[in-house]
Amino acid sequence: VQLQASGGGLVQAGGSLRLSCAASGRTFSTNGMGWFRQAPGKEREFVAGINWRGDSTSYADSVKGRFTISRDNAKNTQYLQMNSLKPEDTAVYYCAADRTSYKRRVGFTTREYDYWGQGTQVTVSS
Repeated sequence: VQLQASGGGLVQAGGSLRLSCAASGRTFSTNGMGWFRQAPGKEREFVAGINWRGDSTSYADSVKGRFTISRDNAKNTQYLQMNSLKPEDTAVYYCAADRTSYKRRVGFTTREYDYWGQGTQVTVSS
């Protein structure tokens, strides 16, 4: 089982990036998915999550209104559209899949996620 995150890079403040996370080895169509990030010297934090049906999403207050999470179960892939990026968004971004199937609510904590991607670096310059 593998989650492969991609789409990170260097962007100026105010710019946009779209992260993708492709899963292989099993389907995650019945599992919630999420994005976390970790800046140097800081703990990994929740960014956004989406339930298995795609009809419930949650965002950290710091990204609400700027980031959008989505998923395509047919492609076993989730996305994170990041707009109006700020220097404080600089971090390694990790995609993850929830350990529990058919869970209605979105998981907010790292311990709810069993499968993790390798991370993709996002750097926002001022």
